[in-house]
Amino acid sequence: MRAKNDARSEALRKAPLNSWVALSGDETRVVAVGKTYGEVAEQLDRAGDEHSVILRTPDAWLPLAV
Repeated sequence: MRAKNDARSEALRKAPLNSWVALSGDETRVVAVGKTYGEVAEQLDRAGDEHSVILRTPDAWLPLAV
């Protein structure tokens, strides 16, 4: 499970900030990027992709303190 989490974290770190992004079904890579949710959803629809996860990236990544 850790490898998947690491791959997801790496993909998100490389994604543009303050954007909507779609991660592949296995959550290891960014497959679409847009300024709005609708933009990303439309890209996925055109590609016939029904398994990606859409989420919004923050304005800035903050360090995690535990």
